[in-house]
Parts: sequence; C-alpha cells; structure tokens
Amino acid sequence: MDNKLLEVKDLRVSFFTPAGEVKAVDGISYDIHENEVMGVVGESGSGKSVEAYSIMGLLANPGKVVGGSITFQGEDVLAYTEEQRRDFRGKKVGMIFQNPMTCLNPVYTIGDQLMEALRCHDKSISKQEARARAVEMLELVGINNADKRVDQYPHEFSGGMRQRAMIAMAMICHPKLLIADEPTTALDVTIQAQILDLMKDLQKKTGMAIIFITHNLGVVAEICDKVSVMYAGHIMEQGKVNDIFYAPAHPYTKGLLRSLPNLDEKERNRLIPIEGTPVDLLDPPKGCSFGPRCEHCMKVCLTKKPPLVEVGDGHVSACWLHVKEMKAQKAGKEENV
Repeated sequence: MDNKLLEVKDLRVSFFTPAGEVKAVDGISYDIHENEVMGVVGESGSGKSVEAYSIMGLLANPGKVVGGSITFQGEDVLAYTEEQRRDFRGKKVGMIFQNPMTCLNPVYTIGDQLMEALRCHDKSISKQEARARAVEMLELVGINNADKRVDQYPHEFSGGMRQRAMIAMAMICHPKLLIADEPTTALDVTIQAQILDLMKDLQKKTGMAIIFITHNLGVVAEICDKVSVMYAGHIMEQGKVNDIFYAPAHPYTKGLLRSLPNLDEKERNRLIPIEGTPVDLLDPPKGCSFGPRCEHCMKVCLTKKPPLVEVGDGHVSACWLHVKEMKAQKAGKEENV
C-alpha cells in the first residue's frame, strides 16, 4: 500500500519583476510519505521557503507557479478553489514560520489566536471546547501553567515560548503534514535544542510528516530521515540522511559539509569556504547553476544543465561528473568482455 502524502513534480515558481523574471524554483521534484521527515537545506536565496509557500498557496505578488504539479493525498493542490485552500491550510497541512516574534498578533492573547485557528476549521466547536483544546496544545508543547498562560499576550512570552506557541497553533487541527520554515533561526542555541527535541517528540507521538527547511546541516542530522540539497532553485542532491552526510556525491553538498567545524578533530583546521558568490537569478548560467563556483567545473557544465543521476539506492545527484564516471565504467566493462 502506497502511503505517499505529498508529491511535487517539476515545480517551477517565478517572480515577475520590472527587472525581469526571477526563477526562484526551477523544476524540483520530491515525495513525502506518512511519518517521514525531510530536510530541505541550502544557502539563503536557494528557493527553500518559496517552494513551501507554493504548497501552502501563500506566494506573495509578483510570485507565480508557472509549471509543475503539487499533489496532496491524490488531490491537485494548485487546482483548489479559495474555499478548498482555506480548508487545506491548517487542517491538512500546518506551517511554522521563520520568526515567532512577528508572526503572533500582539493585541490578541495566545489563547485567542489558537482558538481562532481551531474554530476557523471546526464551526461546530464551542468556545469552551476550543479553549480546552488550546490549553491542551500548550501543555503538549511543554508550556507550564498552560491554563494561565493561555490568557497572556505574546509580549509576555519569551522567544522560545513564542515558538512553542507557534508550533501549537500549527498543530491544533492535527494536520498530516507540518512545514517548518527555519523554526529555530531566531532562537539561541540552548532553546534551539529544546525546540528540536520537542518536534522530534511530537512527530513520534502524532505520526505526522514534516518538511524541515533550514540552512543548518546539524539540525538536519538531528531530525531528518532524508534530505534535499537546494541551490539557485534546483535540487542538487537528494537522499537518505546517512548518504548525504557520509557519502555526499555533489560538489555543492561536499562544499557545505567542508565548511562546517568538526569538533572531533584534534587539530584546529581552517574551514574551507565555497568560493565565489551565489547566482544572479535574473541572469542564471545556461548550464549547471553551481558551475561557476565549482572546483570540478568542465566545459559541459557551463552549457548544459546536468541530469539527476542515481548514485545509490534512493540517492540522486545532478552533476556531469557522475555521467562521466558512468561512461568510464561502461567503457571499462566493454573492454573486459
């Protein structure tokens, strides 16, 4: 039995600006199954958040989905009416946004905002029942004295507690999929660890799937089952978390891992940065988008986009080096015959 929850195929999202078309997401594909956690990593501006907003139908003007498909439990998300989209958001798919400081309304209590999210999708629930559910959710995300805290305002909560409240709000309707858009970015390291532990615990308890968007590879290793590495709107590499960390195939993924400090090393070694600057999406390269910054760049890399090549079980990478290696292996086999 196929338990596929979300299927994204060849998704293309562009922003039509006075300066020209910005191809923020340029043909990405992936699947999410029930009870699965997928990490989406990459530099700022690689298109991670844009693809999440596309799924939720929250793209701001002048952004537009110009190609591809998004299917949730067999339903075409891009074909939803506005009413269906409202039912989809929160009830089927929840989202935690980047900055908890600005995502909560300062003039409403935490409880009012949780209750609004719930009553929006369940008109039959009474105010008392909604309040009880709000208190229950705050307790679930680890907020003490929830029956009193529910009547407090966002300014009375610390940064970590606001993020917990945002998680409670995203989960109050028990969605099957949770999209977490860099949920720990604005928090200090100790609070980040608490939020990650909380999300792992909630995922095990509820069995929901999670798309975890981050630029922190350490977070990915901690919480994810599989990883998609994005750069300039493209998926460069995709695979199980162990494959990405212990057998990275794409030069960009290797560059990201090399730029991380290794606490196990006895000697202090200099971090190796990825040379060059990110791609100008108004004028992207004709070939591989990472080509101009790649130490292994060949002529073909500058003129043709590389295909996604299978380099292992469920492990793919978009690099002409793999094509070259496969041709060399094939030629070697033919010589031995």
